[in-house]
Amino acid sequence: MPAYQLAQINIARLKAPEGDPSNAVFFDNLDRINELAEASPGFVWRLKDESGNATGISAFDDPLVIVNMSVWDSVADLKAFAFNSAHVEIFKRRAEFFEPMEAPHAVLWWVAAGHYPSLDEAKAKLEHLAKLGPRPGAFTFAKPFDPPI
Repeated sequence: MPAYQLAQINIARLKAPEGDPSNAVFFDNLDRINELAEASPGFVWRLKDESGNATGISAFDDPLVIVNMSVWDSVADLKAFAFNSAHVEIFKRRAEFFEPMEAPHAVLWWVAAGHYPSLDEAKAKLEHLAKLGPRPGAFTFAKPFDPPI
């Protein structure tokens, strides 16, 4: 096992609540995409509640903001899942389901192997990225950083 693993959180604001026909495609594919993530090379862990997903977890004051948080072995593993798997089918349609967001809505950071970040930790990483831009402690796919030595 590597000494460090990659944590990520991404947030999105739904255009309509779960159950609205406008986002049925997103919710109808959620379990399939989550299962794909869990079966992907390098997948370690993902945030989920008793329903098996994280859309019911309230991390923000706005009930339409949903979270996805996971841990992977590497940036390459997460990138392969996010952009080179069936996940991309739904990702390309995100404008149908989600409002545009101004603040950073996704951040990556390194954690000690076996550590599963809390929502508070992840929210702090989003704030760090918003204030300082990509740095070794909070970065993006566009400007990744290597794990600590």
